[in-house]
Amino acid sequence: MDIKEIFKNNESWIKEKLNVDSDYFDNLAKGQSPEILYIGCSDSRVTAEELMGLGPGDVFVHRNIANVVSNLDISSASVINYAVSHLKVNHVVVCGHYYCGGVKAAMDSADLGILNPWLRNIRDVYRLHQEELDGIEDEEERYKRLVELNVQEQCVNVLKTADVQVASKERGIQVHGWVFDIKTGKLIDLEIDFKKILDDIMQIYNLD
Repeated sequence: MDIKEIFKNNESWIKEKLNVDSDYFDNLAKGQSPEILYIGCSDSRVTAEELMGLGPGDVFVHRNIANVVSNLDISSASVINYAVSHLKVNHVVVCGHYYCGGVKAAMDSADLGILNPWLRNIRDVYRLHQEELDGIEDEEERYKRLVELNVQEQCVNVLKTADVQVASKERGIQVHGWVFDIKTGKLIDLEIDFKKILDDIMQIYNLD
């Protein structure tokens, strides 16, 4: 790829937008009021707005390897705080994807250097659900199931945060767990009962 081509593409993109709406960039500059916080994977094949069919200003996005929400990660904590408590989003989506390299790496026994502490978050998910996962003989299906369970546990981590707990009580913010199937393009709602999960964990994680 010639990096200079990106700037040519940018000029074409500007012209295209202005031909449709001469105020496009003026309106963008006025601010944002997204309804959704999207926490997804950094994978280059997965883009939040495109897979949801949404545009600029609709989604506040945070991405990292394997869509992890760690209580030790100030980046994700800051994003959740800003999106939930300041932008007042009404939905938080954690979206994983099948054939995720981060989840695959966590399943392998290998020393990956600086990645080790990050991948440990996913290995902890495996430990929590080891009986179920070890009972899946097909390796690909086990891999896909770990993707789903990782999404579930990262949603639980979202629910543990003070910002989401307050927003849940004050305005009924909703947390969703999704998986994007790269092979089909389909977005899958895992339909996890997060209201029940929230009720179950409050005895331990309630910050009120």
